[in-house]
Amino acid sequence: MSDLLERLRERGWRLTAQRRVVAEVLDGDHVHYTADEVHARAVERLPEISRATVYNTLGELVSIGEVVEVSTDGRAKRYDPNAHHAHQHLICSRCGTIRDVHPLGDPLSDLPDAERFGFVVSQVEVTYRGLCPGCHS
Repeated sequence: MSDLLERLRERGWRLTAQRRVVAEVLDGDHVHYTADEVHARAVERLPEISRATVYNTLGELVSIGEVVEVSTDGRAKRYDPNAHHAHQHLICSRCGTIRDVHPLGDPLSDLPDAERFGFVVSQVEVTYRGLCPGCHS
């Protein structure tokens, strides 16, 4: 489970009612909601929360490094609260379902020196694609 709320408290981020609701919606395993999905879930908890507030809060969470934006082939950006837990993504090519996966090994070390072209590589993003159980049956 994501520890987003705890991380925000520790860093002293001002948790207004609106920010708290957005963080609560994002908290959990395999959470990759679009901004509109975050808004729809937030409205269930706090009916007066505006779409603008949700978008602004998501932008702030991304800018402070507590949430990661995930882009998937022209689909709406999704927001991943597991910013501090190393993982990759498995994406259904048909419906867009995203799951966090933890492959064995270190993808950073899998790139041979000859293929680095003098770059000092600091980060790797690997995306696995396929069909989820609901789409391949």
